[in-house]
Amino acid sequence: MIKFGMDFSLLKRMNWLAVLPIAALTALGLLFIYSASKIVDDQPVERCYRQAMWFGISAILFACIVATDYRKLSRDAWWVYGITIFLLILVLLVGKTMGGAKRWLFFLGMGFQPSEFAKIATVVLVARYLSRPDVDLDRWRSAGVTFLIAGIPIGLIIMEPAVGTAFVFVPATLAMMFIARVAKKVLLTLAIVALTYTVVAASVIFVPPKLNCSEETQTLLLKCVVLKPYHAKRIRAIVNPGQDRKGADWNKDQSEIAIGSGGLYGKGFRNGRANILCYLPKTVAPTDFIFSVLAEEEGFLGGLSVILLFTLVIVTGLWTAATAADTLGRLLCIGISTLVFVHVVINVAMTMGRLPVIGLPLPLMSSGGSFLISMMAGLAIIQSVHVRRRVVR
Repeated sequence: MIKFGMDFSLLKRMNWLAVLPIAALTALGLLFIYSASKIVDDQPVERCYRQAMWFGISAILFACIVATDYRKLSRDAWWVYGITIFLLILVLLVGKTMGGAKRWLFFLGMGFQPSEFAKIATVVLVARYLSRPDVDLDRWRSAGVTFLIAGIPIGLIIMEPAVGTAFVFVPATLAMMFIARVAKKVLLTLAIVALTYTVVAASVIFVPPKLNCSEETQTLLLKCVVLKPYHAKRIRAIVNPGQDRKGADWNKDQSEIAIGSGGLYGKGFRNGRANILCYLPKTVAPTDFIFSVLAEEEGFLGGLSVILLFTLVIVTGLWTAATAADTLGRLLCIGISTLVFVHVVINVAMTMGRLPVIGLPLPLMSSGGSFLISMMAGLAIIQSVHVRRRVVR
């Protein structure tokens, strides 16, 4: 049972080198969501207030999770995982389609994305399974169960479709398997499978257009590697830029221009021309392209400061993993830190035109309640591990 008394020793044991950057990034997110929203609707203050409300909810959840022993949290992992799987199935049946994908459920007029909660639920369950003393990590069975746990939400999320969201499960799962010391033969086999898939997918994306295959044939081949035509166009836009300026290249080009035009010091808060003139996609400027808005208005120094804050959050998460009291705590920290790292790297690289636009938001900063709550819950679990890192049971 969670106790909410004034536990000053708990506050002292918290890793403030992580908590303060988390607070700073969230505050910056509120500011630039306000800036990016002024063209999206006539009342950007309301959008900012909504995000502040979600932050308030996530902050309460953060405190509750930190106050709870992560071992107790892991005991309910199967139940939480099962609920998220049920919600993912419900999305496919009755979810609302927005932006060409069924990702949203609505309850009492409020929408949420179960796929975001599934990320943390899956990490917790995989960590619990791999840390069990009765699991033989040298056997293929352990790898099979691990990938079944991760594979079910991945498959359901791909069906929405949200391939970018589904992708982040893979590095987090592999990182936990590596740290748990799953047999080298298993990891090597997985690496070969991943490399083979990459080669096949690249061939399907680039070879058929060179051979002048029909659109129907290309679409059929892309389905075989779980991709859609617009995924292929975005990947081609990275390798061969400038061939579709008004199509697949548009968002990437405008984001690059916005970041580059910010210079060293930026144009000033709410003075970004790409945002004001709607060259940045107005519907996703507060979400997927929030880094572009910040970099244009605050320049290279502003963008670098945000990256350094994220680096501090990730490094402190890894440090907590290294000092964790047990394998469960170590795996939880590794899995969640990997999730944050993958989101940050892909989002920043995406806005700078170095990776395809796949719709991954920036942790703590992008607009959206589901994503903010899930990231705060994950980071709170790391804090729960940290405050109990010297307690060995």
